[in-house]
Amino acid sequence: VQLQASGGGLAQAGGSLRLSCVASGSIFEINSMGWYRQAPGKEREMVASVSRSYTNYADSVKGRFTISRDSTKNTVFLQMNSLKPEDTAVYYCNSALKVPEYSGAPRSRSRYLEVWGQGTLVTVSS
Repeated sequence: VQLQASGGGLAQAGGSLRLSCVASGSIFEINSMGWYRQAPGKEREMVASVSRSYTNYADSVKGRFTISRDSTKNTVFLQMNSLKPEDTAVYYCNSALKVPEYSGAPRSRSRYLEVWGQGTLVTVSS
């Protein structure tokens, strides 16, 4: 199972960027998908996450970022508006999944797995 993130880049303060992340591989069910970020010299922090029952945002991005999910394509998006220089970080996609215990296993033989994607750099200039 892999997560492939894309959409990072350079934006000016007040601008917008949209991140995408696609989960691929042998997946029975995606329980949640989300975005974390890590700025230089800082710990990784949750930005936003979504499941069937909840949507969470870090206080620092509420009202500016929107997370959405296309379950049919195993894809999660992060629309980032009104970007600030402090949003500059490497953004990581994360997902909690239900996958086969072994190759070819039926749904009754599943296990939970947490997967991280490669980071995508977002740089916001002032």
